[in-house]
Amino acid sequence: MRLSAAEFNRWEHKCVTLLGMSGVGKTRLSNLLRRRDWFHYSGDYRIGTRYLDEPILDNIKAQAMQVPFLRDLLRSDSIYIENNITVDNLQPVSSFLGKLGDPERGGLPLAEFKRRQELHRVAEIAAMQDVPLFIQKAQTVYGYRHFVNDAGGSLCELDDPGVLKLLAEHSVILYIKAGGEDEEALMRRAEADPKPLYYREAFLDEQLAIYLREHDLAYVAQIDPDAFVRWMFPRLLYARVPRYEAIACEYGYTVTSEEVGQVRDEQDFLALVARALERESVPST
Repeated sequence: MRLSAAEFNRWEHKCVTLLGMSGVGKTRLSNLLRRRDWFHYSGDYRIGTRYLDEPILDNIKAQAMQVPFLRDLLRSDSIYIENNITVDNLQPVSSFLGKLGDPERGGLPLAEFKRRQELHRVAEIAAMQDVPLFIQKAQTVYGYRHFVNDAGGSLCELDDPGVLKLLAEHSVILYIKAGGEDEEALMRRAEADPKPLYYREAFLDEQLAIYLREHDLAYVAQIDPDAFVRWMFPRLLYARVPRYEAIACEYGYTVTSEEVGQVRDEQDFLALVARALERESVPST
C-alpha cells in the first residue's frame, strides 16, 4: 500500500507488515504495539498453531514412541501430547523445521529436511493469505483499532508474488534493514546459537554442493548440523537482502534497524513510519 505521510496519519485503522530477518526488531516492535491498541499477528504463530500443528505433533509423538515407557502410555491413551506454542515461544515450529546432517548429532536426511521445508513454505503462504481475514477479525471480534503483521524472515523466499500483492493491498509493508553493527550482531547470534532456518530449494542445493566440496564430505549424513547452519547463515543473509530490497522497492518502504532500536512507544513508531513514507515520496535529484 502506497500512502503519503498525511494519509497514513489520517488512516483510521492502520495496518503494517514488518519485513526483515529475525532479530532486526520486528517482534519487539509488535510486542510494544500490542500493549496499545494494535492486534499482533505473528506469522510464525499462525503457522505453528494452524498449518503445521499436526505435523509438529506427529514428529514429537514419533520421538516419544522410541521410548518404550512413553510408547506404552501413548498407545493405551494414558497420556496425550499437545503443543504449547505462544507468540513468545515458537520453539516447536523451529524444532520441526530441524537441521540438515548427521542423525547421530540431531540432523535430518536430505529428503526429510526438504519435505519439512516445503511444508513450511506452503504453511507460510497460507498464513500470509490469512492476513486480510485477521485484519477484519482484529476489529470486529477483538476490538483492536490497528493491526501489525509480524512476518517471518523467510517471507522473501516464498517466490509467490500473489502473497506480496495481497499484503501490499491491505497493509503498509515496512522493511527493516539491518545496519552494519546489527548485521554483525545477527552473525554473532547465529554463530553462538545456530537455529533451524528455511532455505529456497535452489539456494539449498547450490550451497550444499559447495559445502560438501569445501569440507571434503561425500554424504549429507557426514555433516555436522550446527556447523552447516553457522556456515549457511551469512550466505543466507546476503542472499535475502536484495530480495527484501526488491519487495520494499515495489511494494513498501525501508527503515533501518538503528531507527527501529530508537522506538520506545507507539508515537515513536508512528513517527518512524511517517518519516519512511515522506522520504521515499520525495523524488531523487
